[in-house]
Amino acid sequence: MNVALAYGQGSLSVEFPGDRTTVIEPSFRPGLADERAALRAAMDQPVGAPPLREWLRPGARICILFTDITRATPNQRLIPWLLEFLEESGVRREQITLLNQLGTHRPNTREELETMLTPAVVAGYRVINHEPENHDACVALGQTRGGVPAWINREAVEADVRIVTGFIEPHFFAGFSGGPKGIMPGVAHVETVMSNHGAHHIGDPRATFGICEGNPLWEELRDIALRAGPSFLLNVTLNDHRAVTGVFAGDLIAAHRAGRDFVRSAAMQKVKEPFDVVVTTNSGYPLDMNLYQGVKGMSAAARIVAERGTIILAAECREGVPAKSPLDRLLREAGSPEEILTLLATPGFVRPEQWQAQIQALIQRRARVLVHSAIPEDVLRAAHLEPCPDIAAAVRQELDRRGPQARVAVLPQGPLTIPYLA
Repeated sequence: MNVALAYGQGSLSVEFPGDRTTVIEPSFRPGLADERAALRAAMDQPVGAPPLREWLRPGARICILFTDITRATPNQRLIPWLLEFLEESGVRREQITLLNQLGTHRPNTREELETMLTPAVVAGYRVINHEPENHDACVALGQTRGGVPAWINREAVEADVRIVTGFIEPHFFAGFSGGPKGIMPGVAHVETVMSNHGAHHIGDPRATFGICEGNPLWEELRDIALRAGPSFLLNVTLNDHRAVTGVFAGDLIAAHRAGRDFVRSAAMQKVKEPFDVVVTTNSGYPLDMNLYQGVKGMSAAARIVAERGTIILAAECREGVPAKSPLDRLLREAGSPEEILTLLATPGFVRPEQWQAQIQALIQRRARVLVHSAIPEDVLRAAHLEPCPDIAAAVRQELDRRGPQARVAVLPQGPLTIPYLA
């Protein structure tokens, strides 16, 4: 059985034993016949909020929050259509600021912004990167539950109209992406993000795929996002061809709830029992551009891998871990996955991006993790992961070692699928 695994901007073709392999992926939904028309209709008939035109007052300062280079949102289509809609509604260009939802990620270059938004948008509008380490660029909106100021980007907070764009997909510890995540952590200060993404929240069993209400991490980021005031949501859902399958606009929470219910119905896939081997991806570029994001693919596989089983992640990671990033430094600082968990349990020990290392270490408590990527083998080993140059050979070896009853599951789209045990 040949399976195409999402990898970089293409795919990897891998041969699996047909009689011992189960392929698990989201139920396919076709793209909308007219994406632009659907977007405009959603803005005119939103969920739980007045039509977007009614938010637009003469001279109002408008902040459009858009997802960064690590996300698959088709910004190059959605943002020009949104700007066209605003112009038709009487909004002048100088009223608009486009703010990049970096979270704690690196700033995007002008060339990347032009690829994401089109050169015409970058040349014709004020486009800025969020500054997650700059307190002066943020406003404190109360505190987190951990007692840290809830810093949110000043441009977003002080705007008269906030339009939060993005796309909704399963998220490995926030339940689903999109919605309030566009504000928190999208344009939050790193200190605020670190408080919300702390070891206590990440270790909570409710902080996982598919759960928002009842998930303490998501509930806190929701509450912080709402402190900025009313925001108009413009989120989309996508299929594996990156075509828009649905548009969810309106109230930040109500529209997001409708969108995530739509995603859940396609992404949730039931399996009867755990698998000895699970091969997963990080859904290809841009989500597999570095190992920091790759933990998401591991997490999807971990939901259905047997105790002491094997996970094989195929993620290109063209940017590496990235090198010298907070995650890279933390992984190198610890001698093993268990030592990572020990460090994070030490009172007062806090590191940027520790949540990815924590989740990786928790997965490695119950499963062996191999990675097929462009990362040099010595760098992977320094990250406490095993290189996997040949996925098909590794699968055969694992199945032979475990015996004739052993089975393998394949998640070609990685974390876009939420597999769960019946």
